[in-house]
Amino acid sequence: MLKLATVFSGIGAIEQALKRMNMEYEIEFACDNGDIDIDIDYKTELNKIKQMGSVEEKRVYANNIYKQKSRKTNFVEISYKANYKINNNNFFYDVKLLDGTDFKNKIDLFVGGSPCQSFSVIGSRGGFEDARGTLFYEYARLVREIEPKVFIYENVYGVLTHDKGNTWKVMQNIFNKLGYYYKWQILNAKDYGIPQGRRRLYVIGFKNKSDYDKFEFPKPIKLKYTMQDFLIDNTKEGNLVSKNSKLIITEKKGEKVDEKYFLSDKLKKYVLSPGTKNFMHPEAEINLPIARALLSTQGNTHRASVNNYVTTDGKIRALTERETHRLMGFPDDYKIVVSKAQAYKQSGNSIVVDVLIAILNNIYGGK
Repeated sequence: MLKLATVFSGIGAIEQALKRMNMEYEIEFACDNGDIDIDIDYKTELNKIKQMGSVEEKRVYANNIYKQKSRKTNFVEISYKANYKINNNNFFYDVKLLDGTDFKNKIDLFVGGSPCQSFSVIGSRGGFEDARGTLFYEYARLVREIEPKVFIYENVYGVLTHDKGNTWKVMQNIFNKLGYYYKWQILNAKDYGIPQGRRRLYVIGFKNKSDYDKFEFPKPIKLKYTMQDFLIDNTKEGNLVSKNSKLIITEKKGEKVDEKYFLSDKLKKYVLSPGTKNFMHPEAEINLPIARALLSTQGNTHRASVNNYVTTDGKIRALTERETHRLMGFPDDYKIVVSKAQAYKQSGNSIVVDVLIAILNNIYGGK
């Protein structure tokens, strides 16, 4: 059984990928703070945690810090636990308070992404010290402490040019020092079965060189569906399922869309306006066959030049929460148990499941 660990776990894209592939796996730990910010001395607290005796003592201590410092609810934890089998003792709140040595050589697959952050760079020597204090540093630290057999790292493709290329330069230097054989590539969701133009950087690292030598990034496949196929007015909830790891529509029959998703005349005028040349892309297209990259802020009202709007019965509307999850590769049996705003945010922050399935097939030979 595959031993899985994730950080920045979100709504469980890799878990969903393994589920859709019918691969047996066990979650050793997941970690996500639900975007709750707290003000603490992380270095001091992590040092305290590393002196503690058991994994459970460490987890309780770290999670209690959040309860003491913030009254906010971790909505990511709610969504994650509603959809995946995980022991309550295996969900952690903060990557910066996680002691990876507790899981050394116990993890087959370690997965996560992190927000793009700039690092200081001194010539070509950028390494762990240059990245210290960033979330990427924490991901790399955990790879070094855990020593998983395979890791998958995901980030926005813009990280390659961020800070004039310095960010990627430091990240590569760190990957080089982890002792792993790794490959990286930009993959687009629309090339792997999902009608969404979403380009992301994927870095795949292997402890074993023979596994590295055998791995190739998946080749693009022909797109079968459009964004319109995934709309609930064309495919009602419950009719988008996963079969043999592929998303299929069981019946092309729609349902009525709630009025709350439709735009008022005032909002419609704003959404369809191009904005200033410095604000957003001028093209305000709707009803695209391939969706624009979903945003974590899609619950807000954005212009059609960056967000996705469609027409139902001649009226313009926003995508529903279910539709945004479909466009990330989550079939309809995924339970949406949080508010509309939180569901939008969580789907926009996720990794595309079908891209991960294509990667996993090439790592594990489709087993």
